[in-house]
Amino acid sequence: MELRHLRYFVALAEHLNFTHAAEKVHVTQSTLSHQIRQLEDELSCSLFERRGKRVAMTEKGEEFLQYAQKALREVEHGVKAVRAPTAQLSGVLRIGTTHTFNMRIIPQCIAQFHERHPSVCVRVEEMPGHEVADALLSGDLDFGVAYKPDNASPLIFEPLYNEELVLVVGPEHLFARRRFVHMAELHQLPLVLLSPRYATRQLLDDCFEMANARPMVVTEMNTIAPMIELVRRANIAAIVSEHAIPRDAALTVRIQSPTPVRTPGLIWRRGEPRAAAARHMAAIIRALVASS
Repeated sequence: MELRHLRYFVALAEHLNFTHAAEKVHVTQSTLSHQIRQLEDELSCSLFERRGKRVAMTEKGEEFLQYAQKALREVEHGVKAVRAPTAQLSGVLRIGTTHTFNMRIIPQCIAQFHERHPSVCVRVEEMPGHEVADALLSGDLDFGVAYKPDNASPLIFEPLYNEELVLVVGPEHLFARRRFVHMAELHQLPLVLLSPRYATRQLLDDCFEMANARPMVVTEMNTIAPMIELVRRANIAAIVSEHAIPRDAALTVRIQSPTPVRTPGLIWRRGEPRAAAARHMAAIIRALVASS
């Protein structure tokens, strides 16, 4: 079903005359008749009764008309909104995100956003993923950038990309010259990990259990920058998102069997209109991720 089918159907419903309806939509009468039959075939029902030169709507046609008219109105409003000049945005944009995305992705996007909308104050709250979901549900945020929450039914999760968690080591570490390690090889390996309150740590614990590995967790932290600094200063490894590691900060080793993978995305409240500033920022985030 295409947009023209709806336009032709509404025109015929308004005029109940093929000649007049065809003139309104600027097609021949035979074209209009053919397109209406295509629509009826797709819907598997008759929308009009043809009685010689007279045309009457069927009960199904009357029912479908209200939906077709609504769809055309929505499209018309969308076209007007897109073609209209962008108004100067102002106010406050509230974003909730986890530490991983706040290290690189969010600052890059805010820099681009401020070039285009300098009158908007962007307020970023860094918190664990489940707290991002809670703050969205309570109305304290416009949208979130985090991993998919466990209870996502009241929210809309829009995936952005898949990312691996990698092993981070110093130049003198046992695995410094390895391209990859199996999860089982991390058994009794000294590690610094995120604290158990984070979903990433829960994912890693599940992966360790699958590989029958029990690493030696010597330190737990709630931010990644000090974890990387500890890796630099001690013979300890860390496991973090590949996108959270500063360039040239440390050596990374991929993990296999299993490979810990997470999917970050945009999180919205379901069924609520999105503020213009939130839509513009989300577009910048999508574009940045797509170009990475």
